[in-house]
Amino acid sequence: MSRITLKHPQIWLIAALILFALLSVLLGRFPAPYWMPAHLLRDDPFAQQLVLNLRLPRILAAILLGMALAGSGAVMQMIFRNPLVEPGFLGVSQGAALGAGIAIVFFGGSPLLIQGSAALCAFLGLLLSYSLARRLHYGGWILRLVLAGLAVSAIFSSGLGLLKSVADPLRQLPEITFWLLGGLWAVTWTDLARMLPVVLPALAVVWLMRWRVSLLSLSDETAFSLGVAAGRERALLLAAAVAATSAVVAVAGVVGWVGLLVPHVARRWAGTDARKSIPASMLLGGIFTLLCDDLARTLTAGEIPLGILTALLGSTLFMALMIRHKGAQR
Repeated sequence: MSRITLKHPQIWLIAALILFALLSVLLGRFPAPYWMPAHLLRDDPFAQQLVLNLRLPRILAAILLGMALAGSGAVMQMIFRNPLVEPGFLGVSQGAALGAGIAIVFFGGSPLLIQGSAALCAFLGLLLSYSLARRLHYGGWILRLVLAGLAVSAIFSSGLGLLKSVADPLRQLPEITFWLLGGLWAVTWTDLARMLPVVLPALAVVWLMRWRVSLLSLSDETAFSLGVAAGRERALLLAAAVAATSAVVAVAGVVGWVGLLVPHVARRWAGTDARKSIPASMLLGGIFTLLCDDLARTLTAGEIPLGILTALLGSTLFMALMIRHKGAQR
């Protein structure tokens, strides 16, 4: 099957994102599953408060979460020239979760401390993965990077497990479990306000530098001959990607597969040119995470953790995408 492209995919994706966001306002289990009549927004004060204080910040947080994870995954896959790379594989998400756990157990769980500790450990995870891959002597660069990322992620996951074993089972352990499952059930306008100053500038850097990413995916020698300061620009893009990931993980917990699946879909739909595929990845990531969160809060009376749904749907779609891609090659 040939790749399907549209002349202006970003316009279609922006329209779809706005449409799904508007529909999400009316999705929920009030006043009855699974839909709230639009007239309640005008006539029912409780419905107005529900939408304003619960659904709107959650919808915006889901969009930001998806855009940050998918945009970061797209940047990392192209810069490292590895289609299997995403923040979770390189220890960024697990590092952020470990940093959040450290702040909860040892520093009282202040929201600002959680976000700062998550960002610090996320950067540490990326640095350790990259440094370890450069020192391995087995296989090619792609294999070494994957192996290093898996090792660092396992170390951080083990550290998080140790924190769970010493955490207060009544107060701290439930908070740590939140990072492992991922979810937006407790998001407020305050949480959104903590995300925005980090996520928006980071995504702006990625968007403004998207036309350089294709050049940065080349070898250092080729990029230098084209007038690209590869080391400095790669560092800036990776810093933006890690900052965005750590900020959203500090609020939503570990939400997997968005950063791996969505960039593949975006490249098949919008093309391999980073000028189109990175914006498409961000928009598709926002749509995918928003729809998963709608399912998480609507399907059952007891909410399903968002990380479970993104892993289930993401892995299923990824397998289908790879099978169809193999069939197309044949």
